[in-house]
Amino acid sequence: MHDLTLDPRLEADTFPITELPLSRVLLMNDARFAWLILVPRRAGISEVSDLSAADQAQLWREATQLGAAFKAALGGDKLNIATLGNVVSQLHVHVIVRCHDDAAWPAPVWGHGEAQPYDLDGQAERRELVMALAEGLAFEDA
Repeated sequence: MHDLTLDPRLEADTFPITELPLSRVLLMNDARFAWLILVPRRAGISEVSDLSAADQAQLWREATQLGAAFKAALGGDKLNIATLGNVVSQLHVHVIVRCHDDAAWPAPVWGHGEAQPYDLDGQAERRELVMALAEGLAFEDA
């Protein structure tokens, strides 16, 4: 495992939840959306292509398996998985469960209105759910 300093913007906008074999799982602090961020624990990486082939496969496995479980648990309509990195260059993957009645549907969530921070109960509830989902998944060690 490599040391990882989290980008200050990710640090400010998210809460840590758990760790998967490759990635740190963070919760975006916007209660309007079921929005996770996966950050591979690899220093100096800004593009998926900077990862080894094995790490690329592991990152995709983590994002899709956790995303699918999150979508099923919340009864979502669509799962969005994306890497952009235009503002935060540190490689991170957005895993967002979308619903037809969410605040931004069908547009992207980025830049849509003002974030609504989680209250302590909402944050704890979401953290417990994601931790339980992650524990129930079988990932290979990265």
